[in-house]
Amino acid sequence: MMKRREAMRFLAAAPLPFVPDDWPITQRAPTSYAFGPDFNFGFSTSAYQIEGAVHEDGRTDGIWDIFCHTGHHIRNGDNADITCDHYHRMPEDVALLAAAGVRNYRYSVSWPRLYPEMNGPANSKGFAFYDRLLDELHDKGVSPWLCLYHWDLPQYLQARGGWTNRDTAYRLAEFSDKVSRYFGSRIGHWMVLNEAAVHAYLGHGLGFHAPGMTGKDNWVSALHHLNLGQGLSVQALRANVPQARIGTVASVEPVRPSTKSADDAQAAAVLDAMWNGAVLDPLFLGEYPALVRDDFAPYCRSGDLAVCRQKIDLLGINYYSRLHIRYDPKYALDVFFGSNNDPVKYKALNVPMEPDGLYEAVMHVHDRYGRPEIFISENGFATVKDGKPGSGLEDDGRLEYLAANLAFLQKSREAGANVSGYFVWSLLDNFEWDAGMKYRFGLVDVDFATLKRTPKQSYYWYSALVRSQAKMQVVKV
Repeated sequence: MMKRREAMRFLAAAPLPFVPDDWPITQRAPTSYAFGPDFNFGFSTSAYQIEGAVHEDGRTDGIWDIFCHTGHHIRNGDNADITCDHYHRMPEDVALLAAAGVRNYRYSVSWPRLYPEMNGPANSKGFAFYDRLLDELHDKGVSPWLCLYHWDLPQYLQARGGWTNRDTAYRLAEFSDKVSRYFGSRIGHWMVLNEAAVHAYLGHGLGFHAPGMTGKDNWVSALHHLNLGQGLSVQALRANVPQARIGTVASVEPVRPSTKSADDAQAAAVLDAMWNGAVLDPLFLGEYPALVRDDFAPYCRSGDLAVCRQKIDLLGINYYSRLHIRYDPKYALDVFFGSNNDPVKYKALNVPMEPDGLYEAVMHVHDRYGRPEIFISENGFATVKDGKPGSGLEDDGRLEYLAANLAFLQKSREAGANVSGYFVWSLLDNFEWDAGMKYRFGLVDVDFATLKRTPKQSYYWYSALVRSQAKMQVVKV
């Protein structure tokens, strides 16, 4: 008698009759993916990049407000004072989420909007805005995934040293405690940080991002205190929202030397240890990579690494491309972003976009850190302008890039990686940090003169993909 065998087989749905007939290019929805109905598709945004209203309803300055309005840090002198005006247009934006069939939304809260004064009371108007956002999300059947810190440190903390001051780690934990006590069970997924490596390196090592600090000591101390604050925050979240899923978001990008020179190879090894290892090793292994361990010794006190090492439920991976690095003694730790000398199909912000690197990044985390649950918390493609006047806002480059990344993500799942979600960056064109308003990552176009929202072709493509996967059935045979 043959032993009974059960296998899982995904059956694709019929050709998307549930997408409105007047939506364009639905026929281009991919049919070769098999993520299935339990996979979490979503969009990601961040408070500072979309909200605007920087001086309304009690909000005070954060580090990016000061960075934008002093010196010449931002391309074309742009700022985020208005950006997408999401603060006033939030219901319209949630409706766009829901209309796409997306059921997950990763966003962040503005620290200086919620706590505008040092040791001051909560800002009721700030909390009321996020209450309204949650009401809209829940009403539309969209699950909130809250990121507590997406780079918008209050200026009053920066005046005390910001992330180079160890005390800021405890202030983050205090903020996490208060916010999670307030929202509680209304939010089922909590992320502590967004891209500690990027924030530390570009904001405190090279000075390209807020708060504009430079030097090795500032870079390393900021990164350690971010790691420490993350660990303390996970402990607070575990106490306050034990039923929730808790994690954090890291930029995980394979690092490669730009040339075959020994200097470039060493620079790439150092940046890999700092960018990837010095974020993930403390979290999962309770140690810093050997290559940079001595750099962290002046800031890492007894017991710190035990706090940094926390059990999380899932890790968000932000991936755009590999990092191609060249040696440059002018910059912190003698490394700087270089270029890929090989031909590449996709390029944005002068950076080669390499979809196959997503597979490499996911499998590295899978292999090194014991198969943690992963979701892709950001993946996107920047353009200068999409479509032509009167067009359907064609953005074939973005569409192709997302499709290629999803193919490599599926490959990682087939190889055994525990990947449970994929979130596109971003829902809206928005303020893109030091690049200002020049580059557009949104699947929805924003006319910054009128603030009119117009879905691009990639929005309809992504919607069709999400809906097709939701209609799949898992059949036992």
